[in-house]
Amino acid sequence: MTLLNEQLDFAALNETFEKTHPSKIIEWAFAQFGPEVVMSSSFGEQAVVLLHLAIQVKPDIKVIFVDTGYLFPETHQFMEELRHRFELNVWTYRTKNDPIAYLHHAGEENPSFRKDTDACCAVNKNEPFERAFKELTPKAWLRGTRREQSDARKGMQFVEWFKRYNCYAVSPLLNWTRKDVGKYMVQHKLPFHPLVEKGYLSIGCNPLSCTKPVLPWEDPRSGRWSGQAKVECGVNLNNSLDSANL
Repeated sequence: MTLLNEQLDFAALNETFEKTHPSKIIEWAFAQFGPEVVMSSSFGEQAVVLLHLAIQVKPDIKVIFVDTGYLFPETHQFMEELRHRFELNVWTYRTKNDPIAYLHHAGEENPSFRKDTDACCAVNKNEPFERAFKELTPKAWLRGTRREQSDARKGMQFVEWFKRYNCYAVSPLLNWTRKDVGKYMVQHKLPFHPLVEKGYLSIGCNPLSCTKPVLPWEDPRSGRWSGQAKVECGVNLNNSLDSANL
């Protein structure tokens, strides 16, 4: 039986997991929460690592994938490649907006750039993501966030209660570095996202305001919302967001 939120010793768990391999953290999640564990994936540049780790424990784990309507064609290609290679159980949640109609109604005349990235993320990324959790009602959610990725993620814990989604968030890769991730990919002969070779080291939606390639010496996340104060699309923030207030 799953323990209630207040019965989990978060301090002890998170201290232990600092020195625990991600595969063991995933095993703990399934032992603790049973089959009602899902994971999310953007099918970005390093997404294959958490996917590969998770299916070693539960091959048919539900994988939540949000199609915002503005993903790179290469991301859809990569998702299909991994879906077939690993027989993934992908649950795609799409924006309720027609991509072209949204741009028109939002006053976004240039499809290659967003004047209001927060508003676009809110209705095309966050709403489908929240809808997925309301429909699937998981007890826990595996996510691929790593502390190294941004200052906003440095304070994250391996196990947290997410009131926003009414479930636990488990981050098995939290203290892994980009080098650790790359080493795992090489060790298990895992494929890279096709845009990596073009300099895209953090991949979201395709407008240049949201994702652009970076130079070898630049921070991989610097290509996301470049020149803006924005550092997150919002789905990994533990607060309730809406289309008018991201």
